[in-house]
Amino acid sequence: MKPRDLTDFLLLAALWGASFLFMRVAAPAFGPFALVEVRVAIAAAFLLPLLAWRGGLAALRARAPTLAVVGVLNSAIPFVLFTYSTLTITAGFASILNATVPMWAALGAWLWLRERIRAAQWLGLAIGMGGVVLLVWGRIDLRPGGSQWSATLAIAAALLASLSYGVAANYTKRRLAGVNTLAVATGSQIAAALALLPFALATWPAAPVGVRDWAAAIALGVACTGLAYILYFRLIDRVGAMRAASVTFLIPLFGVLWGAVFLSEPITLQMAAGGAVILVGTALALGFVGAPRAAATSAAR
Repeated sequence: MKPRDLTDFLLLAALWGASFLFMRVAAPAFGPFALVEVRVAIAAAFLLPLLAWRGGLAALRARAPTLAVVGVLNSAIPFVLFTYSTLTITAGFASILNATVPMWAALGAWLWLRERIRAAQWLGLAIGMGGVVLLVWGRIDLRPGGSQWSATLAIAAALLASLSYGVAANYTKRRLAGVNTLAVATGSQIAAALALLPFALATWPAAPVGVRDWAAAIALGVACTGLAYILYFRLIDRVGAMRAASVTFLIPLFGVLWGAVFLSEPITLQMAAGGAVILVGTALALGFVGAPRAAATSAAR
């Protein structure tokens, strides 16, 4: 992985780590459909002028059906499901479940794209998941008022969202390889906004939404979606679906960091140990360790 790709990888992890905090803040006020509609509409409005400025609008028309599929699989469905889950389970727990995405992406790449997954990469995926569990062991809890049944539904929704992300990553690699990544990010957000609009209008909150909740929604749209998807689709195109999806291993780590910086949450030895294990697992999954030099160079392009 080249330095530019590694920088994109870390920045993407930081942005998506913050997204779970923003979802948890704004979801009770907006509801899942309305919040996600605001999120993807803002992202589309942020990205479309950039795409037009760079002369990439033609790619939207040429790839419209494929971009629509990506928008539904990689934004509309998982965003709604994860937002729903944060109504019951904590943001940290939701981010842990999100860390199963590389498993789904790797299985999809193996079964669908016939990509060869080396033993060291499988080991890295397993170690990374173990590090996520270690990071939050004993800290998984429900939001106030959450019941066991609602938690079960929330967990199932988050796992289904992770599966959708994994399928979308491989679909994007197969059908949109080499396509302008800004066009992919823009087109997918427009498609997601159009798909969710009827549901958002039907469930729009009756009570006025507060300034804090709007601020969280705007941050989700601009930073955690618009900018983040430029980085994500660029990584898929440059390093492959499984490696790009491995970013989810670092999301809980950044969640802890943001909690310490902005909420004064303590960083314990357990957190430090979990973070170290996650980094080792991610290094293996990305091919930093155990990959032949030629193969690693080829994968980085």
